[in-house]
Amino acid sequence: MLTTPPPPSAVWGAAAAAEPFAVMEDAAPPGLHFLDAPCVRTLLTPGMLAVGESLADAYAQGRFVCVLGDAGVGKTFAVHTAARRLGELLPLDFRAQPAPADLRAAFHRALGLRGEAPADPGAADTLIRRALAQEPRIVVVEDAHRLSASCFEYLRFLHDDLPQGLCVVLIAATRGERSLRAQRMLATRTAGWPYIWPLTRDQVPKAVPALHPLWQSVAPGDLKALDARLADGCLRRWVVLTLHTQRALAATGAKKPDWGMLQAVADRVDGGRRP
Repeated sequence: MLTTPPPPSAVWGAAAAAEPFAVMEDAAPPGLHFLDAPCVRTLLTPGMLAVGESLADAYAQGRFVCVLGDAGVGKTFAVHTAARRLGELLPLDFRAQPAPADLRAAFHRALGLRGEAPADPGAADTLIRRALAQEPRIVVVEDAHRLSASCFEYLRFLHDDLPQGLCVVLIAATRGERSLRAQRMLATRTAGWPYIWPLTRDQVPKAVPALHPLWQSVAPGDLKALDARLADGCLRRWVVLTLHTQRALAATGAKKPDWGMLQAVADRVDGGRRP
């Protein structure tokens, strides 16, 4: 029986239909990979795929999307990589416990508006709304679970005021989901709630050698053992291991890491602590 292949992803293209943990050929922008470790590749993990699909829907509809996950699983990387393929990225930078005035100032800076943000809220909002209405953008808010109710209300105001809506990505730790769910305005304005989960132990031997070539010579069992000791499925920790292993290879002149070198690297990373 003939079957119709799934359509290419709006974000990832035909690579999304390839084998698990396909490598994206175009490199991520400088500074996006954790620690800028040399030759680290961009993998289409299940989390990347989920974020890409949800973000494409949110961008097309001018709605919110809430991206959740533990530290180190790649939330920010997934959002920024996907967003750059869809449109103009507008990351907001503000203090830890922002007020609406901080959001206005962050929008003013991110939009590249002239001078300082006006002290008068009405004047500041006029400039921000006018700039946002010119073209679709993807607003990215880190640690969104720390926003106050008044900040969420300000984002709702901007979203509802624009005819095309406003795509806002709220990135939060898993423990912050409750605070986001408590914001009633998100219930009807959110296109998706994608989670990024750590890699499972069985996924590690498939994903890590694709992440960086130096792991291709390491036995699957050794990769699982390293993951159990140090990484626990988080790609950020695997990037740390990659960087330290690269340094060990450079210092010794070895071509590939053996188990003794990997144990020494693990001791250096975790201070010699044993599980």
